Formats: sequence, C-alpha cells, structure tokens
Amino acid sequence: MKLVCSQAELSASLQLVSRAVASRPTHPVLANVLLTADAGTGRLSLTGFDLSLGIQTSVPAAVETSGAITLPAKMFGEIVARLASDSPISLSCPEGEEQVELTNRSGSYRMRGMPADDFPDLPLAQSGTPIRFHADALVKGLRSTLFASSPDENKQLLTGVHLRLDGEGLECAATDGHRLAVQRLPHAVETPAGSDGATVEGDGDGFSVTVPARSLRELERILSGRGGQEPLSLFCERGQVVVLSADQVLTSRSLDGTYPNYRQLIPPAFSRRLVLDRRAFIAALERVAVLADQHNNVVKISTDPGAGAVTIRADAQDVGSGSESLAATLEGEPIEIAFNVRYLLDGLKAMGTDQVVLQCNAPTTPAVLAPLEADDPFTYLVMPVQIRSS
Repeated sequence: MKLVCSQAELSASLQLVSRAVASRPTHPVLANVLLTADAGTGRLSLTGFDLSLGIQTSVPAAVETSGAITLPAKMFGEIVARLASDSPISLSCPEGEEQVELTNRSGSYRMRGMPADDFPDLPLAQSGTPIRFHADALVKGLRSTLFASSPDENKQLLTGVHLRLDGEGLECAATDGHRLAVQRLPHAVETPAGSDGATVEGDGDGFSVTVPARSLRELERILSGRGGQEPLSLFCERGQVVVLSADQVLTSRSLDGTYPNYRQLIPPAFSRRLVLDRRAFIAALERVAVLADQHNNVVKISTDPGAGAVTIRADAQDVGSGSESLAATLEGEPIEIAFNVRYLLDGLKAMGTDQVVLQCNAPTTPAVLAPLEADDPFTYLVMPVQIRSS
C-alpha cells in the first residue's frame, strides 16, 4: 500500500471512525482502525468496528499501490492530528509487511499494525428496498428522543430508540420507564420518483426497529456535521441496521424484543392545562434546581387559576427553600404536582417553540408536555414524584 492524502481530511476521518473502536477490545485487532487503499477509485477507506457499532468513511487519495492494513486507532489518530496541517501525508506499507511508514513535513513515523484479514467484516448487507430519509428530519427525531432512553443496561430494550414507519410517516420514541419522548415526523421519508409511494417492502403494518442509543448518537453526530440535503438510505435485516449517507456508512445491531406499547401510556384526555412561556419556564426551573439538586431533584408546581399564575418551589431540608412565580394560562381546578426537575428540563430543551402546554389530571398520574403549536407533533410524558402531605 502506498498513497498520499490530506492531513486534515485523514485526521477528521480518524476522529469519526475511532468512535466505533472498542475501548476494551475482546480481541487486539478491535483496538485498530482498518485502512483500505484503492487505486481504482482513488480513495482511502477507514473503518472502526467494535462488533456492535461500525463506522466507515473514506477520503480522496493519490493511491500508487492498493492495499489494506489495520493500525492502532488511538496512536495513529494522535500522531496524524499532531502532524503539520499544511503538508500532505504519505503512507506506505510494503506488501506482506505489517509496518507502516508515515511521512509529513513534520517528520517520519513508523507503526506496527495487524493484517487486514484479522479485522472482522462490517455487516453491509443491502438487500431489499431501502428506506430513504431526509437527513434533517431524522436528526430532529433523534435529538427529540435520545435523551429519554435508559442508561441501564439491565433494561436492554429501553437503551435504544424505537423507529416506527407507517403510512403517516416516521415516529421516534424513547423511554426509560420514568418519562417518554415521542416525535412524529410526517415528512421524514422521501418517496422515490416514479414509485407507487411504497418505501419498504412488507405488509400494511409498516416497519419498526429499535436501535441502541449509542449508535444513533453517532448517526446524529455524523448527519449534523455533514450538512447538505442529500437523503440517506437505511437497510434493516437479520438484526443489523445499515445507514448509508454520502461516503459514510454506519452499521449497528438492532435490539431484540417487542418495544413497549408506549401509546397506551398517554392519557386520552386531561382535566388541567397550563400554558407557559418555554424560556421563562426553563429559566425558573434552572434557578430553583440549585436547591432541588440538594434534595432528590424534586420541584413542586402549584397552580392558582384565579391569579393566572404558577408557583415553582423546591425545599431542601437543612439547606433552604426557594420559589418562583410565573404567569400562565390555566384551565381546570388548582393542583400541586411534583416532578424530577431534570426530567422537566430535558423535555423543555428538546422543544423549539415559544410556548408549551403542560397537561395533567392528578398529582399521581402521568403529565404531558408538548409545544403549543400544533405543527410540531412532539409529546413528552413525565411521571410525577409522589409527595407526602406535610
């Protein structure tokens, strides 16, 4: 293998694929990144794969000799990042050897790698009809739900985001058992020109898959940094999800099992309704959270329909207490209800609207936060914290 490529492009690509390199590899080669140079296409491909998440990208290169090898991802990435950015990098590895020489205006380095044949194959099965998504819509869906997935590996299925496609569009949902975020995206799927409107093969039940949140965070990062409006293609089969986006590929295992029927958790009607300014609500919660953090993160919200005001209060035993009042449009009888302040803030920050509506029935039943504007179909359900009467 022998080639010349840009230091900046190689460094950026190494940072990207290194996110899929195992931190505690079960086999030494999984700590490496796979380099594949192709003289025919004039590109250098880089792959990281920890057997669960795989990321592949490529950079243009003047390839004199094709070849492949794996190099230690951490060391290789750190050396490349520190080389002069205004000078191209030469990479050479004689055929049959496992030592690579890097040359740049900064200097020359040698690294010992491992054979490319030792590196596991990336699952790139792309049979069937792909689902073509608008990247910006998928990014919105992931940003609106990823934070609500569970970090508890014992709740395996809840550590992912559920993607569901039907005749009305794409729905992203995530829950950790204490809160639920659902983002509806009616225009996320691109209908191929000249098709009959079908984007996936199957019956009328549509398509659904649950993907680990870690994999989708990397996908969201890739799509956000890429820019542009080019759609992406998603394939799903045999427990693997493959996403193609420009010259980048992300593969992930899917999570086995039946995702909870989260729709049945959302109450069909509410007896109380609070409309608040989202930014003012966030600011008040963040100030009161200073005290709430000292005692179980709990804040109490009470309504006064006569005054058109909402009071937010936190009591930290042996530390102090604090309260703030906000103007609000209120419907229904007065109520006092308590929440984990961090859960409320997560949901409010996922919205981009000026006003939000908080709906509830009783201090012990689920409450739902949503944008007041009807054109943003986002639903955030939060379970209240039960409080003892003093």
